[in-house]
Formats: sequence, structure tokens, C-alpha cells
Amino acid sequence: MKLLEKLKWKHRWVTHLGCIEGCLRFLKKDVSTGWLYGGTGHAFVLNIAKDLCPSGPTAWKTIMLFELAANLGYKIDGVFASKSNPEFPIEQEKAWAHVKACIDKDIPCYGWELEEPEFYVINGYNDVGYFYSGPGHEEGTGPKPWNEVGNSKIGVLEIYSVYPTETANPVKAIKDSLEKVLYHASNPPDLIFPNYRSGLAGYDWWIDAIEDGSALTMGHSYNAAVWSECRKYAVEFLKEAKKHVDSDAKKLLDDARSSYIISARNLERVFKDYPFSPKLEQTPLGIDDRTHYTVQRLKRAKEAEKNGLAILKSLVDILSK
Repeated sequence: MKLLEKLKWKHRWVTHLGCIEGCLRFLKKDVSTGWLYGGTGHAFVLNIAKDLCPSGPTAWKTIMLFELAANLGYKIDGVFASKSNPEFPIEQEKAWAHVKACIDKDIPCYGWELEEPEFYVINGYNDVGYFYSGPGHEEGTGPKPWNEVGNSKIGVLEIYSVYPTETANPVKAIKDSLEKVLYHASNPPDLIFPNYRSGLAGYDWWIDAIEDGSALTMGHSYNAAVWSECRKYAVEFLKEAKKHVDSDAKKLLDDARSSYIISARNLERVFKDYPFSPKLEQTPLGIDDRTHYTVQRLKRAKEAEKNGLAILKSLVDILSK
């Protein structure tokens, strides 16, 4: 048995970044939470299912999180496979061997759906399987048999390791991230699945589902939790970014920050009005006393982000010169 006792998941609604943050802390990489969320672009994205299914925050192709990692001083390696692949058992063995080799070298790992359909830090192994830390098991648990990971209804195997690298120029980190944010917000089919919408179109779907009462109770609360957390760290990222740019860009960063403060405050209030609990039902929310105010808050958040995305575009133009 080998266990990295100091490796823990960092409690975040975006569990993928909570795992990466835990891994970076274990590696003693000095990356703030705001810089991690903003530098990977996640602080600014939105992904909404038509009925506000809780899958929205994770059901998009998150390649940008991996591509932008090098700008922040780390890289990610690992195994991704689908249960539909005839060679899936071989991929499970590859993932198992990968984790054991990494843990033996004090390289932190994380993976998808060790228990719930979320990400978990993998901080050890024994002859049976993985030890892990994450939602519901902050202090750690296990072992999870290695050949059970990925054998779920979702049927996806994701096992990754995090390695330290040199940190890129922060101006490059800002520009690269915002370019991908703008692309993500345009609903590109290579990133966004057919039954989901991103960016301002995602807000439209969210607003419509609240207005007609079709939004799923758990899904709405979970989406509100995730996206309000993201906008909180968008504000922090934009503040931190000011330290690295010239005067023209500083002004734009201030303007963008003002817009995302409005978005963050409105989404935070939506989340407070619909607190999340794993006991919530996956039934339509219906119409009640909160509906009108929720729609107004989502519309204010959308309008603020419409302005914010335009400013981010101007920022990219300046930083590209």
C-alpha cells in the first residue's frame, strides 16, 4: 500500500478544479484559486442543459483545461476511455498502472466518478484499488476496485496525473485563456454537445426553464452553485491580471471586472434562494414566489456578461499586439 497523506481534494463546486488545486498544493505550486479558475478559462464559461439537468457543468469537452495548464505551471497526463470501447478493460489496466507508477514517485493523481459523478483526488493505492478524496469524503476513503472505475451508467474512464512545469508569461496566460473563453461562448460544436448551450445562449435556456417551470430542482440548484462560484473567481482573476498588464489593458480589466461583479452577485443570490442538497428531487421546479426574481437576476447576469464578453474581446485584441 502507498498513500500520499498530504494530498487532499480542495472543496470546490467545480470538482475538476478542486482536484487540480489539491494536486498543486501538494506539489507546492503557488497558484491562487482565482488564477487557476481564470487561467483555465473555467471562471467565465457557462454550459446549460435544456431542462437544467445537473450534467451541465461537466457535460462539455473540457480540453481547454488541459491545453491551458502549461501557462499556469503544470501539465496533465493520463488515460481517457469509454466503456463502449472493446478494449476498455485494457484501458482500465493502463490507468491502474499509471496511477501506481505516479503515486510511487509522489506525483498526485485524480479521476472521474470514483464514487459520485464528480472528480476525486487519488492519493493512494493497495492491492485492490484506489484511495481517494473528494465530494462526501474530504478526509479520504477507499479502496475503490480499479476495474470498477468507468463501469458505470455514464461509462467514462478518466484518470489523470499532475506534474509541475515552468510557468508561462502571465500576459500569455491571460490572452490564451480569454481567447478560449470567447470561443467557448460561441457554442462551437467541437466543444458543446447538441442538447446544451453555452455563453449567452446558455443564459437564454436557463431563463426559459425558470419562466416555464421546467427547470429540474436539483439541476437548477447545482448549476447555480457551480456558475456562481465560477463568476466569483472570474472577478478575482481579473483583479490579479491587472498586476501583469499595461495601462490600456488595466482599464479594460477594471471594466470587465465591474461587469462580472454584477454577474457574480446575481448568480450568488440565485444560489442562496435555491440552496443545493443531494436530497433534492429531479422533478420540475414549477412556478412559485421566487420565479419572477430569479428570472430578473438571471437577465441581469446575462446582460452584464454580454457587456463583459465584449470587453474580453477588446482585451484579447490589445494583448495580441
